Amino acid sequence: MIVFEFRVRALSLKRLIGAVTGSVLGILGAALFCLVLRNALPPGATTAALQVFILLFMTYVGLLVGASKGDLLNPAALGTVFAADRSMHHSAKVLDTSVIIDGRIADIAEAGFIDGMMVVPEFVLRELQTVADSTDGSKRQRGRRGLDMLQRMQSNTAIQVQIVPDDFPAIREVDLKLLELAKKWEAKVVTNDFNLNKVAHLHHVEVLNINDLANALKPVVLPGEKMTVLIQKEGKELNQGVGYLDDGTMVVVDHARKLIGKSVETTVTSVLQTASGKMIFGKLEENGKSGEPGRLGPV
Repeated sequence: MIVFEFRVRALSLKRLIGAVTGSVLGILGAALFCLVLRNALPPGATTAALQVFILLFMTYVGLLVGASKGDLLNPAALGTVFAADRSMHHSAKVLDTSVIIDGRIADIAEAGFIDGMMVVPEFVLRELQTVADSTDGSKRQRGRRGLDMLQRMQSNTAIQVQIVPDDFPAIREVDLKLLELAKKWEAKVVTNDFNLNKVAHLHHVEVLNINDLANALKPVVLPGEKMTVLIQKEGKELNQGVGYLDDGTMVVVDHARKLIGKSVETTVTSVLQTASGKMIFGKLEENGKSGEPGRLGPV
């Protein structure tokens, strides 16, 4: 009975209805067979045992066939029960380990930019726990951060977080398990893993990449605009200085190599968009404004 209970919990609603329908049809078929046997054979213990065997056998066969063919049921013909279930699954977002550790998903969800249910598989929780129990200090800190972020989302009543037991024992890699779960739920995968993003596209699974969202929200900078930037290090080319905006965008300034540690006013000359992010190139203003008073001479 316990094994039967676990098997029933793992069944989808379609397969459960298919199994019940198959069992009922099997019982009806067994009743017809028993009626024929009752008229064809003389009554006795052998006939009764044979009738019981036919009843159990056909019920079991109907159960298996109905459960296996349950996915072929037409949801539209069965009313709105499947429509609600399908809508909930389709709007679900499957979170991977990296995006939970990253933590920005909690802020995005709290701001209301991601709707639907946040699905966290138990195999992702196990991976988070493994990272949190690591002997490496940095890994242990990242794992605990991920668990804290997950607890933060669960404590927010405006965010729906559901931990699901779905697993795929035949698949070892966690990323591939995530993709299989997303296919099963017809859901989207939320990640910031570049490789998982590529593999998901190959499997025709929709992906929401947090890094793509961050790049899209970076302010638009046009050539000719002026900005103030703190020069933090030398550039790769001669006399170049490198600074960063608040969102992490790299700014390369010509003739600013000797101004490391100072804030300078620069004019944007060009903007380069790369796969790793956006780079801004600029030049010093002619008046040579910096963090120190006085006019800067040529560098």
